[in-house]
Amino acid sequence: MFRRNQPSSLRPVIVYLWLGFLVNVAIDTIMAINGFLHNFNLSNNPLYNIHSVVRFACFSFYFTHLQKNSFRTFKKFLALLGLAFLMVNFIFFENFFNPDSFSGNLLTAEAYLLLIYCMLYYLAELNDGENLFNGPHFWVVTGLAIYLVTNFFVFLFYTPMLSVDVKLAVNIWNVHNIVFIIFCIFIAKAFYVPVRYQYSV
Repeated sequence: MFRRNQPSSLRPVIVYLWLGFLVNVAIDTIMAINGFLHNFNLSNNPLYNIHSVVRFACFSFYFTHLQKNSFRTFKKFLALLGLAFLMVNFIFFENFFNPDSFSGNLLTAEAYLLLIYCMLYYLAELNDGENLFNGPHFWVVTGLAIYLVTNFFVFLFYTPMLSVDVKLAVNIWNVHNIVFIIFCIFIAKAFYVPVRYQYSV
């Protein structure tokens, strides 16, 4: 909001921040209303699915237009693979608007594909021989990679865990919340990289 002169390559990240903020406000608002009005039982689980789709869409666009000469065709293939998984999973296997739980399949697939994007970024940077730690994109990608690596198994086992031990599942989700804050801090750091390093890729 206040650092307006950002590299154009960060625009998908900025779009994600605004959309993710709105989705999370809706998630927390529903949770607060449910806690205040005990007869009001609206589920916020579909919003987690929406957040996952928004995150994958924004970051797949971000990575596809970042380092345009590196793995561009493969990056487009990953985006199409994510879209194909989304359609097949929710047409044949799951209900996108399931009120009882968000889709562990969706979040796990998103984490897996975005991790591949992150690895491609690091590989291209190492091949270029540039200083990996200077640019704003390093902070964005590293924050995202930390978030995905930490939460991959949380996403994978969260839904089965709910049927075994709800209290444990809730406690495990706190790990996700803490790492999400770390992810946001890394993105914030990217916006305050010195001007000489704010290259547009």
